[in-house]
Amino acid sequence: MNNNKMEVLSPAGDMECLMKAVDFGADAVFLAGHEFGMRTASKNFDADELARAVEYAHTRGSKIYVTCNTLPRNSELARLPDFLSACQHIGVDAFIIADLGVLELAKKYAPAVECHISTQAGIVNYAAANAFYNLGASRVVLAREMSFDEIADIRAHIPSELEIEVFVHGAMCVSFSGRCLISAYMTGRDANRGDCAQPCRWKYHLYEENRQGQYFPVEEKDGGTYLYNSKDMCLIDYIPQLYKAGVSSLKIEGRAKSAYYAAVVTNAYSHAVDGFYSGGCKDDYRVDQRIRQELEKISHREYSQGFYLGGQPGQNTENGGYIRHYDFVATCDSSNGNDAQIIQRNRFFTGDTLDVLPPSGIPFDVVIEKMYNEYGESVDSAPHPMQRLKAVTSCNIPAGSMLRKKRD
Repeated sequence: MNNNKMEVLSPAGDMECLMKAVDFGADAVFLAGHEFGMRTASKNFDADELARAVEYAHTRGSKIYVTCNTLPRNSELARLPDFLSACQHIGVDAFIIADLGVLELAKKYAPAVECHISTQAGIVNYAAANAFYNLGASRVVLAREMSFDEIADIRAHIPSELEIEVFVHGAMCVSFSGRCLISAYMTGRDANRGDCAQPCRWKYHLYEENRQGQYFPVEEKDGGTYLYNSKDMCLIDYIPQLYKAGVSSLKIEGRAKSAYYAAVVTNAYSHAVDGFYSGGCKDDYRVDQRIRQELEKISHREYSQGFYLGGQPGQNTENGGYIRHYDFVATCDSSNGNDAQIIQRNRFFTGDTLDVLPPSGIPFDVVIEKMYNEYGESVDSAPHPMQRLKAVTSCNIPAGSMLRKKRD
């Protein structure tokens, strides 16, 4: 079991995501520079933004972990020492590393920065975990294919100071530990270098070699079958099991996702962990359903518990899309009583009842009674992206809150 409180580790693909993750309760945030990270689809952070991110997180008690988890080619290695040294200079707390050469370079050029071993390394046993510890790692991010019992067995056979991190929420790759060649084969975009095109989410059909031009759908529904399409992971109902297995850090997937996603999921897991510890870390702890319901207010695929219960997580064979019950419509920039300065993200109307997620506390409903545009004119709707509006509301909305509208 853990002597320290389990960490909530959140993703950030840009500065807005970073700020929302920290503001909504992340103990640490993982992100990438413009090179060496596994998500080229994200905006990521240049040198100045990375320094700002460290400052923003540290002044609010959160840590920053920088992903160096690609498998760099020879031509890239010459740029790596300067990057590692610069990260140490600005105070980065840890690197997330998959490659042994990168680990050795990190120990040489940034010895003050902790090294965490990426899930890309595919650690599934205590011998591998101990080997990385002996090479200087302070944490291992286990393969997503592990069960609670297997994690507990690893915990029992490694040094107490070696931390265990596991993914608890978000998209799962169809391939072992994300080592996928499908994208590179079909599109030329290498998943192992952060450029996955996600062909596992596409719809496939079967062809017979003597019947050219005819396809035979392998299907459960008329739309065809999404053969490789994994369900999303959700472990918010399993906080006691994670604690008993000896997990140190709960990692949320999603560096290519929105600031709204980062805020909502971070908020939910932060409240769940806080509730578990404040209740005495009991085996029968059940997360408040208001918190659990938050995870239905983001776009997601069908949820599963992955491999944690010892079985197979299953595939979503019916479609490659998302479940959406709510739309993120605005953020609250500032407020004075029942007057709120808001920034539009999706269309909504005067008279709408919106669901508010504050940076602290629990969600609540608010009615938009009146709205005014930047010229002080009364308006019935907020149709323009990023439009700034003054709203008169039925109750106070705290600054930094996220506003959602339930779909009909």
